Amino acid sequence: MTKEQPNVALADKNVSNVAYLKAKLKDEYGKQNSNPRLRMVLVIFFVFLIVIIFRLVLLMLWQHNFYLALSSGSREFYSQLYPKRGSILFQDSRTKEEFPLALNKDYFLLYADTREIKDNQTAEQVVQKLTEIFNYNDEKKVTVLAQLNKRTDPYEPLEKKIAESVYEKIKSLNLPGVNFVRLAYRYYPEGELGAPIIGFLGKDKDDNNIGSYGVEGYWQNELAGKGGFMTGSKTAVGSLAHLANWSFNKAEDGADILLTIDRTLEFKACNTLKKAQEEYGAVSASLIMLEPSTGAIRAMCSFPSFDPNDYGQVTSANVYNNNTIFAPYEPGSVFKPLVMAVAINEGVVKPETTFVDTGSREGFCQTPIKNAMGRSYGLQNMSGVLENSINTGMVFVVEKLGKNKLIDYIKNFGFGTKEGIELDTEVSGKIDTLNQKKGDKIDCYAATASFGQGITATPLQLVTAFGAIANGGQLMKPYIIDEMRFADGHIEKTKPQEVREVITNRSSLLTRSLMVNVIDKGHSTLAAVKGYYVGGKTGTAQIPGPGGYTEETIHTFVGLAPIDNPKFVLLVKFEKPQRLWADGTAAPIFGEIAKFALQYYQIPPSR
Repeated sequence: MTKEQPNVALADKNVSNVAYLKAKLKDEYGKQNSNPRLRMVLVIFFVFLIVIIFRLVLLMLWQHNFYLALSSGSREFYSQLYPKRGSILFQDSRTKEEFPLALNKDYFLLYADTREIKDNQTAEQVVQKLTEIFNYNDEKKVTVLAQLNKRTDPYEPLEKKIAESVYEKIKSLNLPGVNFVRLAYRYYPEGELGAPIIGFLGKDKDDNNIGSYGVEGYWQNELAGKGGFMTGSKTAVGSLAHLANWSFNKAEDGADILLTIDRTLEFKACNTLKKAQEEYGAVSASLIMLEPSTGAIRAMCSFPSFDPNDYGQVTSANVYNNNTIFAPYEPGSVFKPLVMAVAINEGVVKPETTFVDTGSREGFCQTPIKNAMGRSYGLQNMSGVLENSINTGMVFVVEKLGKNKLIDYIKNFGFGTKEGIELDTEVSGKIDTLNQKKGDKIDCYAATASFGQGITATPLQLVTAFGAIANGGQLMKPYIIDEMRFADGHIEKTKPQEVREVITNRSSLLTRSLMVNVIDKGHSTLAAVKGYYVGGKTGTAQIPGPGGYTEETIHTFVGLAPIDNPKFVLLVKFEKPQRLWADGTAAPIFGEIAKFALQYYQIPPSR
């Protein structure tokens, strides 16, 4: 074979070797590709790659200015702009004068630059001066002294939320190493008054301000506003370089909220209720005053309560709950006027309709339905049924009405659903027991619902339902926000909203007249207000427990005045008071507050 002739055999061999290697690699790749673990690794790798690409796009496009400023060192800056949180206001519902309930107030944070405290003697002198102002005990003195003796810490916080008067006093002492930072805090000038309504401003897990409970929680976004930022460049000497890569996104302050709550009525009602709770030894107490013509809430109280300026000092987080919207319960006999109004509206009974009470009704529940104290009243008309609060009489009424009509009207009055009040933590009562058996025949649940057992409702639901009786039959949506005032000058005014007509005006008038007789002739004489026609109804409801009803009770009184054109509906409730009947607890408190409210609104006596 000459030099010019190719080695054909060798070339063929090389070609075959290459083909062999390709085939081998393909075979190996096929084996690896069939490995499920390898496929899983590849999937994870591609997902990770996609996440990185998405993050890069986010940083480069949407957050470009922010990270550009951070990466530019001392020549450029980024400044976050914080919005001002909106205020919450009470009002005088007569004059429309306004009063701050929640606002922002500057306080001071006291800290020490321990590098300026040269020795232990100086530290002890500083501690002694601070003790004279803050009344430190021995343990606190030791703690503060240890903080001051760190010597190398430029920022050692000592006291938070110091009032300006205290700040001025400490500042005048010229204590070495003691410095201040001015900070804005949420301030509630009325203290405990209105606390269950407004809630409080707390902290989230990232130490950011966040509203909790009440108005602060429900309207967190509107009150907080929106933050902004500013980026730009600095000159070599640190001053701002004008027109150099400026970017500005203005902060938007939070909205101010004007409540429908009348400050004077709130003060009178809540103070009266709190004193009564203590006197009666009740576990809790709550109250709502509603304007029936509009649905506006003029007073709302819930005890035990708290001071939102120091909300952490409570024995239980349950204290934060507003029981007027959070605690459904079996209302008992205060439910009777609502059922009576329904029956009158359907024409199945009239005020003069009579029945004979034997004191007991059988055939509905496993045990006979009886009246309180086992009493029997003989021949009675419908007015007498309410005056004497006769359970068996109400069973007679729902027999005439029918179960389906009863359920329809209970729903139309708003029971079983939330009212939609603009406050955090509202819950709805339950009426689903009424649907356990089909058909129109009165069963045990329908029979007991006629006098407020076996179903639950919140005080808000009850006072709203009675508002329909007070105003001529219209169920109004209750509301507590009068105005929302935004930073751009826009104002959203709440307009009264009619939900539906539940009963006719005639049925409303007839039911109100029966409720006047309850106070004039029945068990609720202590709810009367001299010179006025006032209507109402007591309820002393046993609290259900395992195996049946317990001996503990909840006392309620719902009333309206003046009866011809009610200015307000007022509900008073006590949980587990150390007295037997609501006519000796809730009724007289209603009378005291109703008298004040009638005089406050300058409604002349008509009796």
